[in-house]
Amino acid sequence: MFADLHLHTQFSDGTYTPEELAMHGKRHGLTAMALTDHDTVEGCRGMSEACAALGIEFIPGSELTAEAGGTELHLLGYFLDTNHPALLEQVGIFQTVRQDRIHGIVARLNELNIPLRAETVFKIANCRSPGRPHVGRALVQERYCRTMEEAFDRFLKKDKPAWVPKFKISAYDAIALIHQAGGLAVMAHPGLNRTDSIIPSLVEAGLDGIECFHSKHPRRTAEHYLGIAAQHKLLVTGGSDCHGLNKGKPLIGSVKLPYHYVTTLKEKVAMKNGTLPRA
Repeated sequence: MFADLHLHTQFSDGTYTPEELAMHGKRHGLTAMALTDHDTVEGCRGMSEACAALGIEFIPGSELTAEAGGTELHLLGYFLDTNHPALLEQVGIFQTVRQDRIHGIVARLNELNIPLRAETVFKIANCRSPGRPHVGRALVQERYCRTMEEAFDRFLKKDKPAWVPKFKISAYDAIALIHQAGGLAVMAHPGLNRTDSIIPSLVEAGLDGIECFHSKHPRRTAEHYLGIAAQHKLLVTGGSDCHGLNKGKPLIGSVKLPYHYVTTLKEKVAMKNGTLPRA
């Protein structure tokens, strides 16, 4: 029995619908799946229904962009109450900032004589949480770039000409928000963000776990974070970080988290809340 606890759909910067993602999960033999779209929980209801129809256990979640000590990190919230007023209010703010960022990126592209229109990006995104991959897809669609890789390498990566900084909530506020919504707060792909030095302060703030297993974590990296998790008595999670076809071939199936880790997560959230929130 296996799970994938880091997945994205068209409700943020993935290319699959919740129904398509659930079908891929079934094809890969997953017992449980978590939806962790960026700064939104809108896809959770559809994903819950799709998983239920296929006999897959579903965990509602979201991925929040945060910052601590000047370092960007991503926090995964699991077992969120997707109707919690404070959570919905905050993700609404995050979504507005994301939309403003698209306008900023497009303005910089226009200054570079790339006449891309923001409306083209929003039409491709067709969601409230647009991101740079949607700009990349628009650049390819309008034939300003040949590939997504070219779009990011020429314009969209950090310090490239069309880069616009992303708004980040304080990591400590993000942990508190996740807890307020009944969830567990987990640091995503720490090996990519190089955030080891701030883990102790996050643990003091209530961090519940670390994503030790990730499609871009080689074995030695996973083992390193398993050691840190043991040291700080943190929960262990893992996921593919699948964005559908946005990043080449789909990553779902590349990480299969043994189900006993899910059991431990469920025990922890039940102990904290008494009952499991539903999507």
